[in-house]
Amino acid sequence: MYSVKRIYLPANAPAQATYAADELRYYIALMCAQPCPVQSEDTEAAVILEQTIDEALGEDGFQLIPEDSAIRIRGGKRGIIYGAYELLGMLGCRFFTPECEKIPQISEVQIELTHTVTQKPILEYREHNYTDLRRSPRFAVKSRVNGAHHPIPDKLGGNLPYAWYVHSFEAMVPPAKYGKEHPEFYALLEDGTRPQTPARFQLCLTAPGILDVAEESVRIALKSNPRARIISISQNDWFGNCQCPRCKAIDEEEGSPSGTLLRFINEIAERLKPEFPDVVFDTLAYTYTRSAPRITRPRHNVCVRLCSIEACFAHSFETCTDRTFLRDLIAWGEVCDRVYIWDYTTCFAHYPSPHPNWHTLQPNMKAFIRNHVKGVFEQANGAVGGGVDLNELRAYIITKLLWDADTDVARHMEEFTDFYYGAAGIHIREYIEVLCEKAETNMIHVGFNDNPTSDLFSEEMLDRYDAILEKAEQAVANDSLRRRRVQKARLSVRWVRIKRAAMLRHEHDPAAIHAFFTDWNSFGLTRIDEWVSPQTTLRALLDDKWRGTEYYEHWSCEGGEIL
Repeated sequence: MYSVKRIYLPANAPAQATYAADELRYYIALMCAQPCPVQSEDTEAAVILEQTIDEALGEDGFQLIPEDSAIRIRGGKRGIIYGAYELLGMLGCRFFTPECEKIPQISEVQIELTHTVTQKPILEYREHNYTDLRRSPRFAVKSRVNGAHHPIPDKLGGNLPYAWYVHSFEAMVPPAKYGKEHPEFYALLEDGTRPQTPARFQLCLTAPGILDVAEESVRIALKSNPRARIISISQNDWFGNCQCPRCKAIDEEEGSPSGTLLRFINEIAERLKPEFPDVVFDTLAYTYTRSAPRITRPRHNVCVRLCSIEACFAHSFETCTDRTFLRDLIAWGEVCDRVYIWDYTTCFAHYPSPHPNWHTLQPNMKAFIRNHVKGVFEQANGAVGGGVDLNELRAYIITKLLWDADTDVARHMEEFTDFYYGAAGIHIREYIEVLCEKAETNMIHVGFNDNPTSDLFSEEMLDRYDAILEKAEQAVANDSLRRRRVQKARLSVRWVRIKRAAMLRHEHDPAAIHAFFTDWNSFGLTRIDEWVSPQTTLRALLDDKWRGTEYYEHWSCEGGEIL
């Protein structure tokens, strides 16, 4: 048994080890209300911090090593910090949200460690875009994420920054610069046109001279972002891949437009490798490029990011009746040494809508790992004000899975809900189970952008959800903080009710609508729909439109959209 009273940190320790020591000192002192000095001599030290460059551990791995009179935390640039948080976790600390931490109150901080604990994540890149991690770098480090959306300063371990982050054809070959003199650089459609509308075009990847232009644009982007370790050279978020004879011939030979794209990316990656030896050149396997090619293989410094946008999220990829995404996942894993994933965790058309993916998060993450995936981005509700579909819990579970796909999800969920929601926690878990069971047993497929029209949201089911959440609220009637959190969660069902009433029955209850938007604002929440403001969402509700995007051509959402 080790009594944690002092911390040894070498006098010349790197900034990351210093930060780890500061965090240990703070939380240990908070637990026992006793000072825990950090000293540069290891006399009677109970914790020794050793930051190391070790290929076996990399930047993220760490070890907790029991020694005669001390525990040695040994780790890489981020690993030394993760190791400190792991030790605190073993002492009972839990970091649920930036504002909600469970820190035990004890008279003496003691820990038993009988063997070396070694952890190194399989995923080199771990990211989601729930707002808590973007607004709090300190919480992002506690959650052990390291992606581009997380502005983690170097002293906290840093992240894996991109020079360009997906959909970069416009940045690489901007129509404003090349469109007039080189229309052949832009994809030829079957109707004979070559669109150049901003963000609504693709490139002709076989056009004479386009490789030279692209190479120089990528070079400038990398020189302008010297910290960048990845750059995405990827199609715009649009359709319309090139139908010129050269591109079509390669597409047919490869069995997929991804072959034409990969040949283009490989050439740029080969040309720029000598100048940028440590940079990874990333591209998308998305919509028309999702299927792997027959012939071309990604170079060793090329990463393919496979997107699950067409998948069902109510059933795991391996059990759903639609196995097309699984087919592509397996195929890319067989031909690419570095596959990243762009996955989806919410309903983007209706952020509050209850999303029944709780049972699929872990099996899907395991499927990624089994198919040689090295990085995952879970696209979430990225609204500035956060969301209401139990997003704090979902974000917590996702970060645990990004670190360890085999983690005990049930334990994490119980710990979170019992503390964050108090006596209502058991009812929150019941609500989750009823929601998921309905989708699973009735084979209700759920996409990333669905309107709430399925039996998952029938009046009978909404009544069931409401009854459970009412019990949750009553359980914490005398606990103002946790009652407020349950009331926030209940906004999910309230939104679906008023939206379905408007769209399916053309009914508008003024009191219910007024109360919903008033409460939504009171929680500091912003977007209800990914693309438009709450003001536009209200306008669409009263006009019996599913989404405010219907007011805008091509979802440009111009005209004063805010928040």
